Amino acid sequence: MVELKTDTSIDAMYAAGQVVGRALTAVREAADVGVSLLELDEVAHGVLRGAGAGSPFLGYRPSFAPTPFPAVICASVNDAIVHGIPTGYRLRDGDLVSIDFGAELDGWVGDSAISFVVGEPRAADLRLVETAERALAAGIEAAVVGNRIGDIAHAVGAVCRAAGYGIPQDFGGHGVGRRMHEDPPVPNEGRPGRGLALRHGMVLAIEPMLIGGGADGYHEAPDGWTLRTNDGSRAAHAEHTVAITDAGPRILTARQDGAPNISADAPSHHS
Repeated sequence: MVELKTDTSIDAMYAAGQVVGRALTAVREAADVGVSLLELDEVAHGVLRGAGAGSPFLGYRPSFAPTPFPAVICASVNDAIVHGIPTGYRLRDGDLVSIDFGAELDGWVGDSAISFVVGEPRAADLRLVETAERALAAGIEAAVVGNRIGDIAHAVGAVCRAAGYGIPQDFGGHGVGRRMHEDPPVPNEGRPGRGLALRHGMVLAIEPMLIGGGADGYHEAPDGWTLRTNDGSRAAHAEHTVAITDAGPRILTARQDGAPNISADAPSHHS
């Protein structure tokens, strides 16, 4: 069942989303050659504590997982697409890092992800990250009242495919609210005009995941969480929590760090 949020609830979700944005900004600023993924997890944990917020990631155990998730961030490096568990691995020059993070504040959840390169970047990695951001922006632009879930999925997928990237087929966005994962699912590829109609009060996590090598294949790592590309190519992940409103999409996890970001006042376009 898809829950429509009140405007007051959306404002409360924006407060949670701003904790997420601050944490992702802090993690990005802390990430450098020689810094461990566990140290980045502690940076994010510190932002949660400072905000009096909880983590929807820590201890999370969906049906596919062999163990509860042990951290507050997912840290996926290079050929890891999503769900990477933070370890003592120390970042190296040129690593492509994707950080996924959520916060729960006053009973409401925000969820967002960024990708970036540590140290000296490869041009191919910068293009991959930029395309993930563009795919996210396209999905948000399609997230308007009167459109359908398929319009978001098509907008995201079209950007990814036009750039020659692969898309892991079984993973995508989702509803967000009092829980991190709610209905409806939001695929990263689909047919326009199909699926659930978008209505004022729906809140969605839109999250493109791109595989640099162009193929869609992936596999689960031995830890039972991390998804890795089959061809060993690098991956990027971008995500925002977005409210569907009569005034257009409202990005609840918008960041204030000057990094690639989509305006919280993105114009609405009906297609």
